[in-house]
This record gives sequence, structure tokens and C-alpha cells, in this order.
Amino acid sequence: MMSEESGVWEIRLGVYATRQQAEDVKERIIELLCPDPHHAPSCPVPWSVSMFHRLDPGEQDAYAALAEQARIESRTRP
Repeated sequence: MMSEESGVWEIRLGVYATRQQAEDVKERIIELLCPDPHHAPSCPVPWSVSMFHRLDPGEQDAYAALAEQARIESRTRP
């Protein structure tokens, strides 16, 4: 069995939320990846997290279904 070479992988998660809700989700992800931020040594799997509000023009369709789902669900809420 050959071992796989490590590299950078991007895992995307889109949420339809307010800025505060998105920040809360981001913080929960950070806690999942590293529950003890003051541990030594470094994390066994290096990681980073970032948050963006706008998509690049070439990625406008990446979350079209999510935006449509939020639009439809907002009409059914009281």
C-alpha cells in the first residue's frame, strides 16, 4: 500500500446567515479542529480558517441552490 502525499485541501461550507451567525459557525469549526488552542506541540494536521461574505464573480453559482432554499424558506416563516 502506497502512502498518500500530503497537500493543501480546501473544504468549503456555505451558510445563509447574518454576520454574527457566520462568526458563530466559524468559531464552532475552530473548536472542532482544535479544542485546546494552547496545546503543545502544533496540531497534528495543520489548518487555517477564513470567512468571506462575497463570492468571486466566477463562483456566483457555487451557492445558488442555498440562496434559493433560503429565499423559499423565508416565505414560509411567520
